[in-house]
Amino acid sequence: MPMVQLTMPAGVLGPDARATLRRTLAATLLRWEGAPDTAFFRAQAWSRIEETAVGAFGALGDDAPRFRVDVTVPEGALSERRKAGLVKELTAQVLTAADLDSTEALRVWVLVNEQPEGTWGAGGAVVKFAELKAAAQAQRSDA
Repeated sequence: MPMVQLTMPAGVLGPDARATLRRTLAATLLRWEGAPDTAFFRAQAWSRIEETAVGAFGALGDDAPRFRVDVTVPEGALSERRKAGLVKELTAQVLTAADLDSTEALRVWVLVNEQPEGTWGAGGAVVKFAELKAAAQAQRSDA
């Protein structure tokens, strides 16, 4: 299932912006994966915002805040088109939350990590991508 983690320096976002962004990042990832908007799939879309100590995360010779968005999905869940759209949208969301404009987009890096088949487990069992696709299709049919 999709997971997204944003790493950034502490204090860049206020509590409300941080809480909103945490929900928005996960919802965006689900949508780009093509998963149905159901309680089951929303419960599996995890997100985390990790704040590092001030001065512990940044670029060489520049103290401007940097943001790393790590996305983890099952291998095959995102086509090249979907990856490109996801990266663009997540970047825009982080910039907006941090009150930055698109000229500062290189401060945001999105890393898409695809978990190979058979390396993803939940509930004590290995989860197969085909099973997830079948569950999504069944939930779409029920809607």
